[in-house]
Amino acid sequence: MSWWGKIVGGAFGFMLGGPLGAMLGAAFGHQFDVDGQASASSRHRHRVGDQERVQAAFFTATFAVMGRLAKADGQVSRAEIVMAEQVMTHMRLDATQRQLAKRLFNEGRQADFPLDDVLQQFRRECHGRSTLIRMFMEIQIQAALADGGIAPEENAILETVARAMGMNPGDLERLIQMMRGAEAAHGRDEGMSLINAHRILGVNANTPLPEVRKAYRRLRGQHHPDKLVSKGLPEEMIKIANEKTHEIRMAWERVKQERRAA
Repeated sequence: MSWWGKIVGGAFGFMLGGPLGAMLGAAFGHQFDVDGQASASSRHRHRVGDQERVQAAFFTATFAVMGRLAKADGQVSRAEIVMAEQVMTHMRLDATQRQLAKRLFNEGRQADFPLDDVLQQFRRECHGRSTLIRMFMEIQIQAALADGGIAPEENAILETVARAMGMNPGDLERLIQMMRGAEAAHGRDEGMSLINAHRILGVNANTPLPEVRKAYRRLRGQHHPDKLVSKGLPEEMIKIANEKTHEIRMAWERVKQERRAA
């Protein structure tokens, strides 16, 4: 059974404690104790680190931190709301799941949102798995880019998130450039530009083709949907992972075509 199925079915024993558990419990209308266990009515117990727990942490942190980013510059723009709704649409959330995601997004918008505590717990729940952390960061950067650019206040929060995830400023900047390329290339009928292809792959025009190929294979492995789900990505987010692997493949094909034509 998925993490969502266990929530709906009342099997809360695997659930989170800490700020993530408090937010998820409040958003879903249930109370969890400090150990992340359910009420006495629950007979199910699952060991810490089970996939369902990681999935619940990812879902909760994704929408709550997205809400914090949207509020960073003092107001939530229509584009940022649309971006959050697009993520929900990509995840094919049903009405109840969508309502939960919206409540978590609104939690993140509150002035007393405990960002540092949430980030520390999220990294701990993910056991530092780099592929999950990268996907989480990419979604947050995409949210920050929703209104056409990253405001200084949003950048400051992204830097805070990156530090909490164990990333250095160079890592963050490379991810931002990758996401800028993906955003610019998205939905363009004329095809992907070479500049955006380079951005997505994290290379430049002078990078030798064998190194570009290595970058492509590394990124493809990092974004492989089945691998991500096995490490704790909520199954509802598999469409997002599929889209990212498609973008990476298209970027590689664009660079390869250009180099072979030269």
